[in-house]
Amino acid sequence: MSRKARKWLRFRVTLVAVLFFVLFVGLLSRAVHLQIISGSVLKDLAERQHTRNLVLYPERNMILDRNGQKLAATIKVDSIYADPSKISDTDETAFRLSNVLGIDRSKLAAALSKRGRFCWIARQVSPDKKKRVTELGLEGVYTVHEPKRFYPHRELACHVLGFTGIDSSGLEGLELYYDSHLKTQPQNVFWGRDAKGNSIYRAAVGTGPMEGIEGADLVLTIDGKIQYAAELELQEAVRNTEARSGTVVVMDIRTGEILAMANAPAYNLNAFKNSNAEVRRNRAVTDTFEPGSVFKPFVMAAALEEGAITEQDVIDCEEGSYAVKGRTIREANAKKYGLLGPGEVLKRSSNIGMVKIAERIEKESLHRYLSSFGFGSCTDVDLPGEVGGVLRSPGEWRPVDLAALSFGQGVSVTVLQIASAMSAIANNGVLMRPYMVKAMVDETGTAASEFQPTPVRRVISPVTARRLTAMLKDVVESDNGTGRRARISGVSAAGKTGTSQKFDWSLHQYSSENVVTSFAGFFPADDPKITVVVVLDEPRKNPWGGVSAAPVFSKISQHIVTRFNREIDLNRVAKRVIEPEFPIMPASAPAHRADAGVFDLTKQKSSDFPSPDFTGFSMREVLQAGKELGINIRVSGSGWAVSQKMQPPAGPGERPVCFVSFSSDFR
Repeated sequence: MSRKARKWLRFRVTLVAVLFFVLFVGLLSRAVHLQIISGSVLKDLAERQHTRNLVLYPERNMILDRNGQKLAATIKVDSIYADPSKISDTDETAFRLSNVLGIDRSKLAAALSKRGRFCWIARQVSPDKKKRVTELGLEGVYTVHEPKRFYPHRELACHVLGFTGIDSSGLEGLELYYDSHLKTQPQNVFWGRDAKGNSIYRAAVGTGPMEGIEGADLVLTIDGKIQYAAELELQEAVRNTEARSGTVVVMDIRTGEILAMANAPAYNLNAFKNSNAEVRRNRAVTDTFEPGSVFKPFVMAAALEEGAITEQDVIDCEEGSYAVKGRTIREANAKKYGLLGPGEVLKRSSNIGMVKIAERIEKESLHRYLSSFGFGSCTDVDLPGEVGGVLRSPGEWRPVDLAALSFGQGVSVTVLQIASAMSAIANNGVLMRPYMVKAMVDETGTAASEFQPTPVRRVISPVTARRLTAMLKDVVESDNGTGRRARISGVSAAGKTGTSQKFDWSLHQYSSENVVTSFAGFFPADDPKITVVVVLDEPRKNPWGGVSAAPVFSKISQHIVTRFNREIDLNRVAKRVIEPEFPIMPASAPAHRADAGVFDLTKQKSSDFPSPDFTGFSMREVLQAGKELGINIRVSGSGWAVSQKMQPPAGPGERPVCFVSFSSDFR
């Protein structure tokens, strides 16, 4: 081989070696780039192409009354979704789904035509609709179990409990106020595709702890039976007086615990969308009114504490007409009183007598006492939407303003403020902060945190409180007292009536027709334990506090005395109902397909199947709840539900059956 040929051969070998080296370096660089530099990005891209992750909204913990009765719980319901990439005939699928679900066909077609691999079709459907969709056997249409809030007692404490949205977030009431505490961990549900494009399902896993503390059951200060009695009597009063609305607050005097908070009209929490915002307002904390004569005890308390009057003083009530700087003050209902003692002023509810008593107190001192009772500021109760009312500063009080204030005009208050202030009188002059939640408990029923009674301040001395209580007792116990219809059989009571004219802003004067009637009192008068406040808005019949509101106080109190005359077990807490997990499954798949990871309900024990607690329900309430839950109810006996046994569905698509026993001896 010539020298030239050898040189050319070496050149070619060198060139090939260089080319191989460059190729090797390139491949190595590409591998490093794919595996290390872009590995995580490409992995995520592959996951998005071949798997799907659906975040299910978290379940919520229970809300219980103070005796462990469930007021709010979570059940599993079916929702329907689709994978548009798996649907070949969008119009046909939309047409068939529309007939079953009652959803507009064009809207369904538009949703199914969008690019992507997921879209919701219908959320939280009835068992019947889920069954019918499954029977269609549509490709690319699936179901998933989602948590849904359920309120076993429907209207009971509806304004207190509030409700949640479809995303399991609290929207009103305690559901909103304690939203972060009631939520649990959300769930991720994954599924992928095999080589043929079929879905492969994986078990649901937690996404990790939510921000803040773990969820917990709420144990309320509310007593379900007292709440029921309050709502029953209030609704009857609103109906009989043809009132626009009504509100009741029942409070434990010594602790500030709210035992009942009722509003009428009420609404079904399981169908809250059928009600309007007006009905859903918790008027006990969100609405203010001019209290009228029910405000007089607090002005009297200031006069007694300041020494401006004594029980032996005599007030000239001017035979029903008294001029204040050119304005004439008159007694309600054209009454005419002469000389009255302070106790008689309260007992007969004399406006003129109260004006003259208020004139003996320095304006700044009166304002200080009224503010100390809590008027003009929020009580800080653990409920959303509370307002503080209006108590103007003493510098703004003209003589006529002071006169009007003495009998409850020119000041606005909430029902809860009146209940809290009246309880302070009964509690030897100590104001307590009202509260709704007794404790938070974990899944074992152990109290994770407990809320203790909180004294806010001393408003008046124990001596003054007892003197004023004696006067308020006379209002109820005397035959000529305005509150005599508030009497409780076998128990002494103390309190005050109220009738206030509503201001007509269109006429810029107080209405002669529209009034607010009220009664605020406590019992037993000699050893106070319970405060009850009743307010009726615009009653058309019997528009006087002593006639319309006082009897409601009497009836509710009688319920408490006769049926609940025992110490309430504050530590009794019902444990959480553990529900089985329901993994995602395709609607078109048979319920027994093991490869879909389906939870076979027919193999579950009765004790394992999730069931609401019907204990204490009436038969009508049980049947209604069963209808709403998609559960077949079988009943025996009469009265109240005392026991139940849940039977799982007999087969795919069948409804569970609950056998409920009733007894008239339920306590």
